[in-house]
Amino acid sequence: MVHTQRITIGSEEMSFETGRMAKQANGAVFAKCAGSAVIATVCCSSTAMEGLDFVPVTVEYNEKYYAAGKIPGGFIKREARPKDREILVSRLIDRPMRPLFEKAFGREIQIVPTVLSTDQVNPPDILAINAASAAVHISDIPFNGPIAGVRVCYLDGSYIINPTYEQIEKSELEIVVAGTRDSITMVEGGANEVSEEVMLGAIDAAREPIRKICETIEALRNEAGKPKLPLVETTVVLNRKEEIERAARARLEKALYTKIKQERGEAIKRAIQETQEEFADALTDDMQKKLFSQLMDELQYQILRSGILDRKMRVDGRGLEEIRPITCELDILPRTHGSALFTRGETQALVVTTLGSVFDEQIYDDIEGDRRENFILHYNFPPFSVGEVGRLSTGRREIGHGHLARRALERMVPSKDEFPYTIRVVSEILESNGSSSMATVCGGTLSLIAAGVPIKRPVAGIAMGLISEENRYAILSDILGDEDHLGDMDFKVAGTEKGITGFQMDIKISGISTEIMKHALEQAKKGRMHILSIMNETISKASRELSEYAPKIITMKLDSDKIGAVIGQGGKNIKNLCETFDVKINIDDDGTTTIYGNNKASAEQARDAILGIILDPEVGRIYEGTVKRIMDFGAFVEIFPGKEGLVHISKLSRTRVAKVTDVVQEGQKIKVKLLEIDKMGRLNLSLIDAQDSQEK
Repeated sequence: MVHTQRITIGSEEMSFETGRMAKQANGAVFAKCAGSAVIATVCCSSTAMEGLDFVPVTVEYNEKYYAAGKIPGGFIKREARPKDREILVSRLIDRPMRPLFEKAFGREIQIVPTVLSTDQVNPPDILAINAASAAVHISDIPFNGPIAGVRVCYLDGSYIINPTYEQIEKSELEIVVAGTRDSITMVEGGANEVSEEVMLGAIDAAREPIRKICETIEALRNEAGKPKLPLVETTVVLNRKEEIERAARARLEKALYTKIKQERGEAIKRAIQETQEEFADALTDDMQKKLFSQLMDELQYQILRSGILDRKMRVDGRGLEEIRPITCELDILPRTHGSALFTRGETQALVVTTLGSVFDEQIYDDIEGDRRENFILHYNFPPFSVGEVGRLSTGRREIGHGHLARRALERMVPSKDEFPYTIRVVSEILESNGSSSMATVCGGTLSLIAAGVPIKRPVAGIAMGLISEENRYAILSDILGDEDHLGDMDFKVAGTEKGITGFQMDIKISGISTEIMKHALEQAKKGRMHILSIMNETISKASRELSEYAPKIITMKLDSDKIGAVIGQGGKNIKNLCETFDVKINIDDDGTTTIYGNNKASAEQARDAILGIILDPEVGRIYEGTVKRIMDFGAFVEIFPGKEGLVHISKLSRTRVAKVTDVVQEGQKIKVKLLEIDKMGRLNLSLIDAQDSQEK
């Protein structure tokens, strides 16, 4: 039987249907909104594993090109590995849902939302978030949901729920908010230097539509939901648990407050090992050892949280609002266009900026439509940054962190009209102990400035945490990796001195009040201003000039009737210009012409050659030309592509010349003066020798 529930959110109706498609999955929902359609399925493995301390869930959001009436570009006409956008949406779905699964379920879970149709007006990612939640909620997989998601934009002083692509492009703020009926659990987005009040207003604007969507999904479950599968309850208990806990607590309380990360890790490992050896007779099998490991994790969680709440004592001895020591260094790499080393405590990012031409732009071919971007940011997190051995690869974490840093910086990067370069920023994380993505934002700002990019204002980022219990809480500035793991909320705020440009928040508990969020944002702003003040000391000493190794770009505007002359038949002229002066030339449909040269001289020579083509020759002007043909009566000289003139033998020298080849040779570059343009439009030239040049 087919069951359907509908709800209107914003200006469009959203529908959820089950019972018609993909009926062999544990749960399947076909969702539609305007011209977009998504089918979301969820399946779990048939067998359970006892004692898992994590939820083995994967989200595989995918977009089909046929959804937008397109065939994939390239040689292979089939959707291949996930695109960055698909990975980013998968993370948006995963993050609010993962905490609501039961570890005791013990089975692998796979959620697959697939975009089947899109109108290229309304983004399908929000529909996918809600369809995925609905599919899981109506399935037989235990889930403490549902959750729902909406996108919120701030445009012309108003909040818009689930805006179109056009509205997103024009907005001052754009965030995706997800949550349950009772509380917000995830926020991610970017803004154009908005205030903390505007950000809070956007989050509050999302609460009511999220509640309504959750109620609609709940209604669908009431109609078509399956009975939930049982959890795998562990019946085995840890032998001598109380004795082990007492012994381990004393050792861990000392080890956990070792200030240096590596030393702390060794101290914790030693404390656990000593406890394990002391009670070796009780840890007789794999299950006992697994329960022992879980107890060690629980003890660390309890000790660190109680230390913060009871004694305001953090792992490294800092105060709750204290930022770790920061150092900023510029131009540490000799041949790059711009480089910076940003170090905050035990987190360090080496960030490098490279400037390129329009030919280096990132081209996207996806269901949103073909587009190009001239600002690119890539984030790399090699295993040595945390002292480990592993594969060098680009995973979901790298893509997600890089996207957040890019959003934080992109609004401050000059437009293509103001700065006609393609800009690529690469962050290499050399050390990590808390918020390498925000170190990337800070290092990215410094690197851009070192490269001479005229950014509007410096951007800094800070990672914040929350520890809460009953009626008390503590907000932590500049959190460590350990504090991120044990906290109830972690959020990252990036921005300038004027306002927020990037925001990400994940809440692991329910009931975070607006008051707590306001307090957290105020504390984050204070920390951001502190970091900016340190960065500005370094920025004030920067030259802000383009690197000598960066390509040189000259932009000019051609009249529409002159474009063809510059390009030439079959592109002959423009190819000749590029080869002659070793440059790249791009001409847009509106006549905007950009010349990219490896050095200033070559770019200017190419510009002058183009001017020669589009400007009418001036009698009396001196040109540099190339001897193309030699005749008995003179030499034909090309003064710019496609335009030649004759230097008569009598005009080759002040004295008599017997043979033309006594003075010039084919291919020789010479300076000539335009004497006249005859009635037939022919150019008559005279050779300018060294003496004439000196007199000039």
